[in-house]
Amino acid sequence: MTASRAPAEPAVREFEATVDRVDGREVVLDETYFYAESGGQPADRGTLDGHLVDDVTERGGDVVHALDSDADPDLAPGDEVTGLVDDAFRTYCARAHTASHVLYGAARRIAEDLGYAGFDISETKVRVDLTTAEPLDDGDLIELERLANRAVWDSLPVSWATHSAEAARDVDGIAFNTKTEEGAMSGGAVRVVTVGDADDPWDVAACGGTHVENTAEIGPIAVLDRSNPGEGVTRVEFAVGPTAIDELGAVHAAALDAATTLDARVGDLPDAVDRLREEADRLEADLREARGDLLAARLRDLPTTEVDGAWWAVGTVDDADPNELREPATALVGGDADADDGPDALAAIGAGDDPFVVVAAAEDTAVDAGDIVGAITAEFGGGGGGGPTFAQGGGLDADPAAVAAWFRKR
Repeated sequence: MTASRAPAEPAVREFEATVDRVDGREVVLDETYFYAESGGQPADRGTLDGHLVDDVTERGGDVVHALDSDADPDLAPGDEVTGLVDDAFRTYCARAHTASHVLYGAARRIAEDLGYAGFDISETKVRVDLTTAEPLDDGDLIELERLANRAVWDSLPVSWATHSAEAARDVDGIAFNTKTEEGAMSGGAVRVVTVGDADDPWDVAACGGTHVENTAEIGPIAVLDRSNPGEGVTRVEFAVGPTAIDELGAVHAAALDAATTLDARVGDLPDAVDRLREEADRLEADLREARGDLLAARLRDLPTTEVDGAWWAVGTVDDADPNELREPATALVGGDADADDGPDALAAIGAGDDPFVVVAAAEDTAVDAGDIVGAITAEFGGGGGGGPTFAQGGGLDADPAAVAAWFRKR
């Protein structure tokens, strides 16, 4: 059985080892400093005697190094080999993994009933899944980022030690569950990672990953997004290193651009946006009112005709939808054609690729708007419905002008 020494000695990047056994492209060594994929942290990259290591996994208690498919290792048990761990990728993973602990420590300070539900490192970002009593909002994300970066700035020590499972569970405030146990337990012992001083830690968790020795090594942390992959779970995605630097730069550039556009300072953007929103709401209300007046004028200009003893305004209307026509149509109907207060009823057919009809009738007429829409859809297809004073139908299979002409000649 060979366990990886990477978690205990993460600074080692080059080592000598003896081949224990070989199975095709899979090599097991008597000891190794390659990290095997576990607990959300990806496997190390690197070379073994010059051959590219394609993957590192733990199987049956052994660390198995899978060499690249093009490799012809020609290795045998007893051979001495040199392992080289990719320094850049190991450093990134150690920083990212420690950053996840720092972020969890920050979440402890802003969320109640906090729990841990998963973790993963990709090449561009890290995700941490949290369970909280209440979902995290934008303000929480900002505070998470602020607290995490403050912990980085404070240069907190990071340490790890092995305890019995019983002793580990007794550690005050430890994050310890089935997910954090993955890779952390070995032979009944538990590896515990502490961020900060042991007497007043920022975070304590059962963890088998590789870590930096001081939070200052992490560098900037940029929170990217949040989502809810399951009930009661908030997924926080963040970046460290170059991706974090690029993200923070992009956010700053966007803020400066918005400030220039709004002729405001970056710090005054919330007030400027509120003023802009109020102005937009006022303009939208004015536009709705003006559009309503325009549609009302169009309806008043429809030609009138007598149908079954009632005076009707009948015609086509461009650039409108049924919902927009309801208020001006019902306001217009009433009285007779010679009066200024409008016709007894109105039938407006929407001109466009998807013809519709709206019918409005005064309450003191014998016209039933729903019955009229039913007659029109029976003649021209489609469907609809409504009450005696207003009804609408859609999906008419006819030219709008033809519908209007048919109705006038009924």
